[in-house]
Amino acid sequence: MSTDPISSTLKIAASALEAQSTRLRIVSENVANARSTGQTPGSDPYRRQTVTFAGEMDRLSGASLVHVSNIGTDKAEFRKELDPGNPAADAEGYVKLPNVNMLVEMADMREANRSYEANLQVVKQARELINLAIDLMRN
Repeated sequence: MSTDPISSTLKIAASALEAQSTRLRIVSENVANARSTGQTPGSDPYRRQTVTFAGEMDRLSGASLVHVSNIGTDKAEFRKELDPGNPAADAEGYVKLPNVNMLVEMADMREANRSYEANLQVVKQARELINLAIDLMRN
């Protein structure tokens, strides 16, 4: 089992960067499809995607890493809007809209972005420590 704390720190931060990158991609897809309707009358529109994280022990370093365990769909009801001219409108003129709440998506995006930036800062600090150690060995 590796006891190098800098290596473990880098593995943890890298796993978090990858997980938050996936989360940002899913949030971006949700935002991009927030007004996407079905193709035929009464058909279902885009369904909001969700990300589930899970912890995982790295056997080599003993570090607890994070990874995306599942990309699922939100089972919440679709919103309905009266739009009789829309090709996706049902017999009463209502169109089903995605179950995407822009406030929730913006909050998720902000949280994922901050987590990504924090982990990126950890990688930068670890790199500086490695460079400092190399400089000390040269002297």
